[in-house]
Amino acid sequence: MLADKVSGDLAGVWLLVAEHLRLGTWDLLCGWTGQSTGRVEPRLALQLVHESAVCTAGIRAERTLHHRGGFELLNGLPFVATDVAVHEMLAQRSVADCECLQVALGKLRMASGHFQGKLLAVDPHRVVSHSRRHMRKRVERGEKRPAKMTQTFWILDADTRQPVCFTTATAARNAATATAGLLDLATEILPPVQGGALVLADTEHFAADLLKDVQQRPHFDLLMPLPSQAAFRKQYRAIPEAQFHSRWAGFATAKVLYSPKYHEGETYWQFVQRSGERSEDWQYRGFVCTGDRDEVAALTEEYPQRWHLEEFFNFNQALGWKRAGTTNVNIRYGQMTLALIAQTVIHQLRSQLGEPYCTWDADHFARDLFFPLEGDVRVQDNTILVTYYNAPNAAQLREHYENLPQKLARDGICPVVPWLYGYKLDFRFR
Repeated sequence: MLADKVSGDLAGVWLLVAEHLRLGTWDLLCGWTGQSTGRVEPRLALQLVHESAVCTAGIRAERTLHHRGGFELLNGLPFVATDVAVHEMLAQRSVADCECLQVALGKLRMASGHFQGKLLAVDPHRVVSHSRRHMRKRVERGEKRPAKMTQTFWILDADTRQPVCFTTATAARNAATATAGLLDLATEILPPVQGGALVLADTEHFAADLLKDVQQRPHFDLLMPLPSQAAFRKQYRAIPEAQFHSRWAGFATAKVLYSPKYHEGETYWQFVQRSGERSEDWQYRGFVCTGDRDEVAALTEEYPQRWHLEEFFNFNQALGWKRAGTTNVNIRYGQMTLALIAQTVIHQLRSQLGEPYCTWDADHFARDLFFPLEGDVRVQDNTILVTYYNAPNAAQLREHYENLPQKLARDGICPVVPWLYGYKLDFRFR
């Protein structure tokens, strides 16, 4: 294919190869599959990464990626792998293998400055499943009927808005029990910070066992709202007026000790915010925290950043996190973890290109950058040369990707692409 030259409508995805080299994707995939560069398994995994990057739901040889003009070559293969080959490759990887891959990826991202590790948000992400299996049904919104759902649980760095790690499980697992496993993964990825990282959760995570678990972890504090129940509202009204401190008009806070019912000897901090100026207008909202922190900063500055998780899902779920697919946990975990690698290299590409690309969601990015870029792929001496014609913002792209081998070598990165037969890669913009 290289000898004959390649012309296709997915030429834009070749930009990701530079980001794979900067990240070290090939070493991650070889480690995950347990195979060397000469084997096919890491290349099948790379195909899944690129399928996620282009946000395709119809995949493999007989559907959308067939005859795409070089997509298989991008993965170092002479063919687009079939469903069966990909299924068998994923089925051989366990949940533990995927967790190890996430830890290795997370450490690389931490070293690259993708995380600050001071403020973390946790939340479940559930997708309706059409599986015929018998499973627990859930209600995401009160006005909807219970439905089968595939669920995942995420930790996001709220400062950089980048995902640290995730876990998936059967429909029976709840958010409180899943969070403990998430924090185990995060502990392996993130270095300790002074004062401990603050983990932001919502009411769904409220459980005395989770509070106790986090309090025993020296590197984390947990902050989450208390349920809106009559018993808690009665406690708020019983707090003496002298314990409330007015912060500004219509807003006061109190910080008191809290012990969960039926869990004597376990003590946490309760942050109560009171809204309204007149006593007849007062409204209360309570939070529990495992550490003694400044309640004003926690409630007004830090906790609102938990909503960055919802923004992340809306921005990136087209990479493969908005469809349920199989309920086989091993296969699902593998596919979603490889999509996490795709999100990482796309984030790096966005950072290189700046405006307007950094504001495009994953689907917009694939539709308006990866697919429409027209170009050809050829070999010139020891280099695979990708030439783009009429590329948008060509001057910006040229700055980061033209003369790529020299730029990578200057940054201490080997410019040889290991899955592309030992060739280097370079770009031209015409």
